[in-house]
Amino acid sequence: MPFNENKATEYTREGALDPPEGTVITPPSELAGASTVSENQENAKAGAPPASGANPTVASLDRVRIDASGQALTTNQGVPVADNQNSLKAGVRGPALLKDFILREKITHFDHERIPERIVHARGSGAHGFFECYEPLDDVTRASLFQEAGKRTPVFVRFSTVAGERGSKDTARDVRGFAVKFYTDEGNWDLVGNNIPVFFIQDAMKFPDLVHAVKPEPHHGMPQAASAHDTFWDFVSLMPESTHMLLWVMSDRAIPRSFRTMQGFGVHTFRFVNEDGDSTFVKFHWNPKQGTHSQVWDEAVKVSGADPDFHRRDLWEAIEAGDFPEWELGVQLFTEEQAESFSFDVLDATKIIPEELVPVQPIGRLVLDRNPDNFFAETEQVAFCTAHVVPGIDFSNDPLLAGRIHSYVDTQLTRLGGPNFHEIPINASISPVHNNQRDGMHRQGIHRGRVAYEPNSLAGGCPYQAGSAGFVPFPEPIEADEVRGKPEKFAEHFNQATLFFNSQTPPEQAHIAAAFRFELSKVTVPAVRRRVLSMLRNVSEDLATQVAEGLGMPLPEAMPRAIEPPTPEIDQSPALSLTARPGQVGVRSRKVAILVAPGVDAGQVERFRGPLLKAGAVVRLVGPRIGPLEAAGREVLEADCSLENEPAVVFDAMVIPGGTAHVETLMKDGRATEFLKDQYRHCKPIAVLGEAVGLAESAGVLRDDADSGLFLQGEGESSVVAKFIEAVAAHRHFAREKDPPLV
Repeated sequence: MPFNENKATEYTREGALDPPEGTVITPPSELAGASTVSENQENAKAGAPPASGANPTVASLDRVRIDASGQALTTNQGVPVADNQNSLKAGVRGPALLKDFILREKITHFDHERIPERIVHARGSGAHGFFECYEPLDDVTRASLFQEAGKRTPVFVRFSTVAGERGSKDTARDVRGFAVKFYTDEGNWDLVGNNIPVFFIQDAMKFPDLVHAVKPEPHHGMPQAASAHDTFWDFVSLMPESTHMLLWVMSDRAIPRSFRTMQGFGVHTFRFVNEDGDSTFVKFHWNPKQGTHSQVWDEAVKVSGADPDFHRRDLWEAIEAGDFPEWELGVQLFTEEQAESFSFDVLDATKIIPEELVPVQPIGRLVLDRNPDNFFAETEQVAFCTAHVVPGIDFSNDPLLAGRIHSYVDTQLTRLGGPNFHEIPINASISPVHNNQRDGMHRQGIHRGRVAYEPNSLAGGCPYQAGSAGFVPFPEPIEADEVRGKPEKFAEHFNQATLFFNSQTPPEQAHIAAAFRFELSKVTVPAVRRRVLSMLRNVSEDLATQVAEGLGMPLPEAMPRAIEPPTPEIDQSPALSLTARPGQVGVRSRKVAILVAPGVDAGQVERFRGPLLKAGAVVRLVGPRIGPLEAAGREVLEADCSLENEPAVVFDAMVIPGGTAHVETLMKDGRATEFLKDQYRHCKPIAVLGEAVGLAESAGVLRDDADSGLFLQGEGESSVVAKFIEAVAAHRHFAREKDPPLV
């Protein structure tokens, strides 16, 4: 290699836009790239020379998956352990000895089994799966995963709550993380998103302030996994750009029914870049096939007491049962010219682009079909970084995104112990990894040769720069001064909050008002509550009035606006309501309780259980205790849940069969009445058969109001089963909801 023939191109615009491939020389012998000419001396540890261009650290996880079946216990050094019951002592009653290296290794490793938890998104649940492309998108992006219909890309997905610690509850009112790691054949792409399409702040400069405000207050460490406290509302009431996000967080979106029934969003505006270097703006949407469903607040509070792992368990059990969760990936594609015409700025993370302005185009599906083998090794150690993009996907100038590009990588350096976190198996790419990075803590790869720089001639120029086949950033023209500031459109803070509120159904609007009422009632400083009310007056006078009345406060003056608001393009967007997203799978995986006690009518049990199971529902027989019980006619049924261990809040619907002795038993058990009341209060479908009408009457759920979710045997058993299944698919029946509840 007499000279670096590519050097001159480094100083030209053409070279910047279309960099050349690096010069490669094929050496006369493979030993030219070796660390030592003795590498052919093989043994069980050193092994054989690698295949040309190989990096086994990025092979599938099979290379590190361990099975101890039939194997003896050893130390970390492979030494067989003779006795794992006793430490080494000077006599059976003597002191333990320092030289017990087996005890010291075991205890030392145990002491260091916990790594620093994530500052945010600490509590998470993950699963493996695949993404399948519908049709080629080569006209807008060169990203390899979008180049072929039917192409499947492995993924690992982690869902999380944001504010709580690793041991917090699943059902807190909070934003949920929705992070997807695509193991593409051109490297890893991390789409690090949330279940809400906007955020609290516009600039990454404010992110530490936001997190400090929402975390437990430092003087007493409370509250855990909750935003109902002074410091959070003090901060957001001084940051009116948070208003839109607050409406989403106070809505039912913040208490999802399960991870499987959440939408996901990339939040920011990204770029697709095609082979010709043309850019198209893109926003990413994940839409669950199961539908987008939520809990009600009273239900979420009770679920957290009954099962703090409710969402984690739901995801795990669905996958174990073969009912694989599925989402459709949709994109909003738009040009810079379109972006300029909007009344809002697409670089502002507190704004959405309503689907009426830019429709969501489905481009593929995500299926989660395998649970992790080990929670720590995979779900806890997985590292998502917004900076991880692949050729064909690039960034916009969103100032919040810019900070995340740096912050996520920087965080992993501390959390996972150094710069080699990419070599942890769950983080490793499945495409070849070759570069000149060396050393650092926990390095796994053993590199051959003496060259760790580029350009070089001693390794034949390898690894060489990929040129235009590699990642080439979109050359966005920039002509501006360096300033600390925001565009004027960023100063409009309330139009889209109003759009969101106006797009909700009356029950959803009532839930938003109730959420503000609850959260602000926990705020002890009246001035903070007044500031929030002044913000809400710019969103909806009706909302502000409801919240003020619930707090026993007069309405303050509306908060002054930063600018005269532009006229919004639309006033309502039906797609923003949960009722617009019922799902495509009917009652599949919905959990239905059938209350049973001795003397129950077994025929009525089977008339419901059979069709429900056939439709894909999960049916549980819930009794005063678990185990066998004798039904009417001496048939034996098996109660697999009890009123004690599976309360009503973990079920999506319930059936109470008839049977005189059965109903008499339930009438004497206050838990059965409470079970029925909770199902009614939380607007879930209920079927009451035969003598069970007496239980419903005593619980006060048989009211004169029309109720599409309450079914009595009097309608005819054949029709009531079909109608009940249809009602379960509809999820909730809010017509019966009252504030305060009548039952």
